[in-house]
Amino acid sequence: MKIFIVYWHPEPQSFNGSMFRTACKVLVDVGHEVRTSDLHEMRFDPVSSRKNFTTVKDQDYFKQQIEEMHATETKGFSAGLEAEMEKLEWCDLMIWQFPLWWFGLPAVLKGWVDRVFAMGRIYGYGHIYETGVFRGKQALLSLTTGGQEEAYRHGGFNGDISGVLRPIQRGMLEFVGFGVLAPQIVYAPVRMTDDERAQHLVAYTARLLHIAHESPVNVGTY
Repeated sequence: MKIFIVYWHPEPQSFNGSMFRTACKVLVDVGHEVRTSDLHEMRFDPVSSRKNFTTVKDQDYFKQQIEEMHATETKGFSAGLEAEMEKLEWCDLMIWQFPLWWFGLPAVLKGWVDRVFAMGRIYGYGHIYETGVFRGKQALLSLTTGGQEEAYRHGGFNGDISGVLRPIQRGMLEFVGFGVLAPQIVYAPVRMTDDERAQHLVAYTARLLHIAHESPVNVGTY
């Protein structure tokens, strides 16, 4: 498979960093082709503006979707965004590796979505959900939480994790056509021993060895 891993954490020695490096090594070792975007290392700018583009549709009023559609027609995306879009279009499977912050994506990863998921190129013209541009491709969220697992159950302190992740899994990934695999979640690694964290890396490794044979799950609708 062709696998694209998008990763963000501000600390390379974090458990998220360990999960990212584990995935890269395991997937390459078993013969998959892997490309990555380490957004912290890249110093990826999450803020959308005219710098997204080398072209201009309306110089007097900036509406991002209008400029995205124009850039799609005229090959007018900046070199950095074009590189990210090409990796997105290239892959069979996309993995996002991140810490859950404030019940969602960290700002830099969310900004990556804001800038890279461009109207006209990535979605639009009737291509959403079941008719999405990326139908036939798959996506996986691999994440950590600060709270323990019981806090993310139905009726738990923070609510059902499936509901927490639905804006991402349904509203972003399925919206553009990806089939979504069951998330890989490590709850509260900061409260674990080194041995416990190592066991989670072993479990993730075992899953990645057979990831090509997994099927999408039902993430629910609104």
